[in-house]
Amino acid sequence: MIIKPGTEWESVYSQCRSVAPEAFADDRLLNFWGGRWRLEGTPTETTSPIDGTVLTGPPRLDATDAQRAVRASLNEHRTWSFAPLAERKSRVAAALDDLAAHRELLALLLVWEIGKTWKSAQADVDRCIDGVRWYTEEITGMLVGRAPLPGPVSNIASWNYPMSVLMHAMLVQALAGNAAIAKAPTDGGVNCLTLATALVARHGVPVTLVSGGGAELSEALVRSPMIGCLSFVGGRSSGGEIAASLVDSGKRHILEQEGLNCWGVWEFSDWPALTRQVRGSFEYGKQRCTAYPRYVVQRELFDEFLAAYLPAVRELTFGHPLAVENAGDPLPQLDFGPLINDVKVKELRDTVDDAISRGGVPLHRGSLDEGRFLPGQDTAAYLAPVSILSPPSSSPLHHAEPFGPVDSVVLADTEAELLAAMNASNGSLVASLACDDEATARRLAADLQAFKVGINRPRSRGDRGEYFGGRGSSWRGAFVGGDLLVHAVTEGSGPVYGHFPTHTLYPPT
Repeated sequence: MIIKPGTEWESVYSQCRSVAPEAFADDRLLNFWGGRWRLEGTPTETTSPIDGTVLTGPPRLDATDAQRAVRASLNEHRTWSFAPLAERKSRVAAALDDLAAHRELLALLLVWEIGKTWKSAQADVDRCIDGVRWYTEEITGMLVGRAPLPGPVSNIASWNYPMSVLMHAMLVQALAGNAAIAKAPTDGGVNCLTLATALVARHGVPVTLVSGGGAELSEALVRSPMIGCLSFVGGRSSGGEIAASLVDSGKRHILEQEGLNCWGVWEFSDWPALTRQVRGSFEYGKQRCTAYPRYVVQRELFDEFLAAYLPAVRELTFGHPLAVENAGDPLPQLDFGPLINDVKVKELRDTVDDAISRGGVPLHRGSLDEGRFLPGQDTAAYLAPVSILSPPSSSPLHHAEPFGPVDSVVLADTEAELLAAMNASNGSLVASLACDDEATARRLAADLQAFKVGINRPRSRGDRGEYFGGRGSSWRGAFVGGDLLVHAVTEGSGPVYGHFPTHTLYPPT
């Protein structure tokens, strides 16, 4: 087995240097602000989760340079906010054409940097391009009576969706009349974002890309009075600190945080459908904010649930996303590749071992021997699927999102127990109920602390006109999606829907 020729890291990085020589130096990346690529920042190296290959890492800025970048973005914002909408549409549309022309190179960067499979990486790029194209067609009506914010939008997002979440948000923010700043995720995605930023900036769209640690950059990217809005995607710990720092600022904010998304099984019989849904839920190793790592199952259905669940988990395929038997073979269609790094793998293994030692029952524990790997490959960032029945209540698996291919199963005897187990994390982004009777499912759904609830189907973050948010501790600030995303980054009459410190205002359904 070999890495498919033409997809090796050296080849991919060489292609980046050819396409965007202004942003990619021989041995380092550059930061971008004020319309120029800059050497400021300390070059770093990182390693690919797929096999330990050394990659070019983020050029980390200090606090002083981060403030300079924000000031430059504010200057761009003051000009861009007066640009006619037709001009903004034209420039963003041209940028999208460039992104589409380099779709496969952007996807290969996502494979190497954050371990996406080839299919998943292409989907991430496509969702960004297709989603923003929809906004170029629909945004005119969304902006009636609204104006850009007084300052640029600052974006801090996790590493797992650099294109379909982070770059997508920045381009919509720019369409709405704002300059947009992105902090490159520390754990991966900086090369992909560097290439995307280079392609977008060529068309005069006011984007800024900076790298660095949260401690060094937070004063500029979070608390600076020059920032008009903060958009954050990440965990509850970091999100909570940010929310606390913004309480008295009055600054517009969008804080998407984690939650334990649950799939309830109650008075249900369509087991073949559940088998398909179980396998699909492992896409990208459940490193998604809308993954379903918890099943809450009616006790008397547990035997039938296992008969449907276990075959799906046993059929999962994982391994090196670029490994092929022969040079001419297509890239493999895997369910998932590695986790983001070996530290995350160790954390999850320790969590699983601890849960089992204190009473959790292992239902399935896969082996790396089942994976698809190169001879002698570094597999430290890979974790085979794991399922635990009844993890102890003190275990993180009971109440928190594992962000990896680890499922927990909890049994319930009553509807009240079902709902309590599904609401264990004090709010989530999505939930689903597998139930034959739709009326019963909708009645139960009304008591679930999730922003979206699926009936016999999964829910996702959504695209285009679909709203997205969270309940409880999974969200703070304005909701997004469709006109809500545009309204969140503009000013005007009418309410901004969201979960705020003093109230929550949900959009009409």
